[in-house]
Order: sequence, then C-alpha cells, then structure tokens
Amino acid sequence: MSYITKDITFGDRRLVGQKSARLQAERMLQSERLSHAYLLTGPDGVGKTAFALAIAEIVNGVDHLTDLKGAGVSKKSSWYTHPDIHVFLPLPSNLGTTELQVRLEMLSKDPYEIVDFSLRPALTDPDSSKNRRAFYSIEYYHKEIRPKTVYKPNEGRRVVVILTGIDTMRKESANAFLKLLEEPSDNILFILTASKTDQLLPTIISRCQHIRLSPLTDEEIKEGLVKHDGKSEEDASFLARLSDGNYSLTRFYDVEALQQTRKETIEFLRYSYTQDVPVLLKIIKEWNSSLNTENQIALCNTLEQLLRDIMVYRASRNEALIINIDQIEVIKKFCDSMENARLEDMIDHLQQLKRLLYQNVQFKYIFTALALRFAHLMRGLEPVISKEENWRHLPALFE
Repeated sequence: MSYITKDITFGDRRLVGQKSARLQAERMLQSERLSHAYLLTGPDGVGKTAFALAIAEIVNGVDHLTDLKGAGVSKKSSWYTHPDIHVFLPLPSNLGTTELQVRLEMLSKDPYEIVDFSLRPALTDPDSSKNRRAFYSIEYYHKEIRPKTVYKPNEGRRVVVILTGIDTMRKESANAFLKLLEEPSDNILFILTASKTDQLLPTIISRCQHIRLSPLTDEEIKEGLVKHDGKSEEDASFLARLSDGNYSLTRFYDVEALQQTRKETIEFLRYSYTQDVPVLLKIIKEWNSSLNTENQIALCNTLEQLLRDIMVYRASRNEALIINIDQIEVIKKFCDSMENARLEDMIDHLQQLKRLLYQNVQFKYIFTALALRFAHLMRGLEPVISKEENWRHLPALFE
C-alpha cells in the first residue's frame, strides 16, 4: 500500500534541509512496498531522529511533522501519544525511568531537541560537563525493546520501533537484535539512526535500507533558525557560520555570549603567539569552569572560523570573502604578524583536538596543548607536543 500521495511533501512542517534524503523517503513511502528496517546515517545535529519520527508518523497516519493534507488516519496528535510508535535512546547504567520519559517528552515538543545523554548529561544543570556513557545493554534490550516487537499494531498500520544511536549497541545486544532483523515480521518497522557505521555489525547494515543524511549548509541552518527558532536574519547568519553543520546544537547558542567568546578567542591566539603561559592558563581555567560541552564546541567552531578568515585573507586580500567582517582589522594584524604561520595545520590540530571533547578528555588539557602547538605553528615551526595523547604531556600545569 502507498502511505502518501505525490502531492505530500515529506517533513514539510519541521524538517530542515535534507532535500535528497527527503525525496528518497517520499519515493519509499509512495511505493507499494516498505522495507522492514531503515538505517539513517549522518553527522550529529543534522536531524536523523527528526527524520525517523517523520517516517514513523506517516506510516501510522499521524498528521504532525508532515502535512498529510487531510489524509491522516490517526486521531493522535503526534508520535508521542501513538501506542504503536516506540522510541529508544542509548542509556547510561543505573538510569531511572523518570529522566528517560522527561527526555522523550522534550523530544515530542521539538524533534531536534538534544536528548542524547552523552551530549547533554544533565537536564537540570545546564553547566554540567560530566560525560555519561550511554549504550544499549543486553538487559535493556530484553526488558524494554524486545517486548515491543511481539505484538500486532494496536491502532496503526505497523508497530514502529526507533532506535537512536544504534552505533552504541554492545556486541551482545547487537547479536540479539540481529536475530530480529533476520526474521522480519510484516507488522514491525525498525528505524535505526547512527553517526558512524564502522561500529555496527556488517550484518545489521546489510539487512537495512540505507538513507544518508548530508551535512547541512549554512543557508539551510540559517533558514531553520529563522523559520522555526525565531532568530533574526542577522543573528541566524552569525550562528549558521559557526554551526559546523550542526543545527540541533546551534539552536542552543547565545549570540551575545558567542560574540564575547570570539573576543576571548582572539586573546587566546594573541597570548599563544606571545607564549604568555600564566595568562593562557587563566583564560583556559575560566573557559573550563564556565562553559558546558555545547559552548566548548561553539568556542572551537568560533576559533576555527577565525583561523579560516585569516587564511583566506592572507591568500586573497579580498575582504568580500571574510565571514567575520566586523573583525577585519584584527584579521589584517594577524596576517601581518604571522606571515609564515601554518594556518592549515592549526585548523587540522584544532579539529583533531575538538573530537576529544566527545571522548571524556578534559577541556583544560586540550586547550593547553593547543596553545603550545599554536605557539610553534604561528611561527611556521613544527609543534613539539606529540599528536598522540597530547594531554598526557601536561601533568604539571594543573592540579
């Protein structure tokens, strides 16, 4: 059976960007045959969970994220209240069910809400930077997930089971889940999301139809911020330039705070160049204590964009190509002072270290190593700190 007609635009009420993937979903939902499992992959913050929820709603006739133009067969207002749509998140060990339900309720109000425990460890403390490793344990699978797959649909067309962050599934759980995929039921639809496929069992990948979500462009993020988040054109443009393609995270950014952060990153570069260690340690300690994970990533994006502007202006001397145009005089001074700076290497080192923020490496170690590397790279020299586990070289700088 066909789930939508050709006059319906998939996810038109809320999804941001993803034109190609949305067209693929439309063709899939217009066809007479739906697969038993779909795997949605793509970078963080591009809307994998929102995309999965939109599919689930259409399959069960819920008119919410997509305008079904009067063809909705369900009286439910969203996926959250539908008895045949079940959403699961990777969980930290010893988590109470109350917090999980709170996060799902947040997701019901906004499909781009950050509810991942590793990215947002605590809901009540916005400054919390404690990482909570979340995963699908075998107990979680047998107690919560497996039971949802044994029943026929209550009122919908299919029982839809959404597993976000499937790449965190432990081996034992993955093997158990694979058995479900190998013996598909016509009543069940699995929708899986993953940021990385290299951590998935190849046999799980092979049993799913794959939909790839692409990185969002600055223009797509700007449009989403204006249309759905009430940002002004000016603020949306500023935020989009710092987004690194991550719409979900960018929505949390505070424009005034980011502008202050940009000012501080300029100071960070200056003191890295002059190798003023006491001042650098003071700046880094303040950042470490005042910024949560989201703002630490925003700081990295701000610094990267500033470095790219310096690199572009040094090569072209064309102000029209500069994103931080209000800082053009600062950019010119950096270009004059750092004629031999290895700017591409500086960006590469920053990107490498930024990834460590997701791996429980402390921010203060990352940025101290970065400052010491920059001191050499800005002079065209090779950094003396090893690229391998660089934070281990800093035992004397912090207590």
